[in-house]
Amino acid sequence: MAAVDHRVLPRTMSAHEGSRSYDAVIVGGGHNGLVAAAYLARAGRSVLVLERLGHTGGAAVSTRPFAGVDARLSRYSYLVSLLPAKIVQDLGLDVRLRTRDISSYTPVERAGRPTGLLVGGGERRTREAFARLTGGDREFDAWQRFYALTGRVARAVFPTLTEPLPTREELRRRVDDEDAWRALFEEPVGVAVEERFSDDLVRGVVLTDALIGTFADAHDPTLAQNRCFLYHVIGGGTGAWDVPVGGMGALTDALARAARDAGAVIATGHEAVRVDTDGRSAEVTWRSADGEGVAAARHVLVGASPQALAALTGDAPPSPAEGAQLKVNMLLKRLPGLRDTSVDPREAFAGTFHIAEGYEQLAEAHARASAGELPAAPPSEIYCHSLTDPTILGPDLVAAGHHTLTLFGLHAPARLFERDNDAVREELLRRTLAQLDAHLAEPLADCLAIDADGRPCIEAKSPLDLERDLGLPGGNIFHRALSWPWAQEGTGRWGVETRHPNVLLCGAGAVRGGGVSGVPGHNAAMAVLEQDVR
Repeated sequence: MAAVDHRVLPRTMSAHEGSRSYDAVIVGGGHNGLVAAAYLARAGRSVLVLERLGHTGGAAVSTRPFAGVDARLSRYSYLVSLLPAKIVQDLGLDVRLRTRDISSYTPVERAGRPTGLLVGGGERRTREAFARLTGGDREFDAWQRFYALTGRVARAVFPTLTEPLPTREELRRRVDDEDAWRALFEEPVGVAVEERFSDDLVRGVVLTDALIGTFADAHDPTLAQNRCFLYHVIGGGTGAWDVPVGGMGALTDALARAARDAGAVIATGHEAVRVDTDGRSAEVTWRSADGEGVAAARHVLVGASPQALAALTGDAPPSPAEGAQLKVNMLLKRLPGLRDTSVDPREAFAGTFHIAEGYEQLAEAHARASAGELPAAPPSEIYCHSLTDPTILGPDLVAAGHHTLTLFGLHAPARLFERDNDAVREELLRRTLAQLDAHLAEPLADCLAIDADGRPCIEAKSPLDLERDLGLPGGNIFHRALSWPWAQEGTGRWGVETRHPNVLLCGAGAVRGGGVSGVPGHNAAMAVLEQDVR
């Protein structure tokens, strides 16, 4: 399925549409807002979606970032794991996800020679890769046992994400595995990693799922890293991370079509600036290039951050959020060779390519960033979308052997960029690519494609850039710290409720939000429909 170009999606809302009353006004046309809009419109509710940007999709979009180059990259979010099949089926979404046969490759130098760990391609091949790296079967056997444990947790927890919030004890009973509960929910995940694995590189590969978008140490007493790890291993009940065919924009385009086809009005270029509510009815004031307007609503669903919600309603803002990542998009004229010649680059880059992510390297990078310094060896993860899905590239680029690379850097908190965002971003990018180059047979710079203006096809985004471009608070990709998937004081029945009975949070900052899941959108729609029944 070809991705729909976002340029066909924006529309101008008529004065009549802007001034009428709706059953629901949804603030934000990201994937969660679109999920909520589609569910409510399909249930016969009148729905208006107000999107500040000139297109829908939020952080889950496909764009052509390089001048004159026919490559549609998933510019911000880029893989799918947490999207329930239930949402795809309920909304009749025409989307395809492709699995990756290779899970990951992690290069390392041992005894003066380049080697690495390739995970995937079947159990036998993976066992052999572990044995080559570690000298025996112990680490692979521990790997198998540990991910059998996380698999049991995934099968128990994932189905609950689209149900009313369970209590902590209800979820514990569903998991029904005290060893797993202790390892993932009660003790810092670093304890589980160190108890089960001995090899530093293997430990690091396991730990990375606890650190994606989360600035924490393996032994952080707040267990922020555990919550991050949980959401990275439960997706679909398997923990698999899939490639969206056509890029992330194909998914959000399908959601926008589903909402429109069901009757929702989607107004891009319309920024909500205030929400007034008495708990039973509400008015949403919006601003566009043509002026201001007010839409009345029985329910308001906010797909933006908790900080944005507080600004709209005039409530006290929550604690500041902080992102901690570097996002880099690249287009290559060829994949680089590897110093580890036992691995085909087409396999190494098809999965997650871990750089500087040994266990001790991750700890050192966190310690330096906590002290206000850029890591000397910044950890990062890379993958090549076009190896699994070449449809994002024009035919000429495919024929010439071009490929995309997406890099996600860890332990890069927003505070490091505040003194000089541009200079710090460039220095961090230089250090990050130097870590990659150490494992390549040729410099990555020699492989970069050139755009129509003669510039290398590479762009980097700091947390401050993401805050500016997308409204992510502090550049935090989850809007705030991830939550445990159970009811706590003030969370409400679905985890989307606010102190205003008819104002719901349907974005990533909701309980069980974060990642490209649509779960907060689904749950906010269910909460509205339940309220209407009562």
